[in-house]
Amino acid sequence: MRKLLPIFIAILCGLATASARADAPQELGTVVARLDADGIQRAAIVGGDYFFKPRHLVVKVNLPVELTLSRETGIVPHTLVIKAPEAGIVLDRVLSTEIGKVTFTPTATGAYPYYCRNKLLFFKSHREQGMEGVLEVVP
Repeated sequence: MRKLLPIFIAILCGLATASARADAPQELGTVVARLDADGIQRAAIVGGDYFFKPRHLVVKVNLPVELTLSRETGIVPHTLVIKAPEAGIVLDRVLSTEIGKVTFTPTATGAYPYYCRNKLLFFKSHREQGMEGVLEVVP
């Protein structure tokens, strides 16, 4: 057992170093949710190795929003958290490689951060490693 401990620690350190890479996708950009004929705004958010695509999502106030949530394949678990009760938005979801959906109706304009709440042992949290974005609610 003692012989396996250094190997386990090396693997964890390697994962943390590889995951905290500075070359995370830069094409994460801004997406404006599309308004479908049924009056629902739809968009997708995908989590990956310490990033979200998109990093900036724009929706309109007082119109229902349906988000499709997922994560890229890999062994690192991720979540999506938005804490904006003042705007009628409170989400805390575990992301899966299988697509999940959430719905809400934003009731106030503003910029609300979304992020991954996960953290491994004594490493930086996923949010501290850049896994965050902004939900912008516009008139």
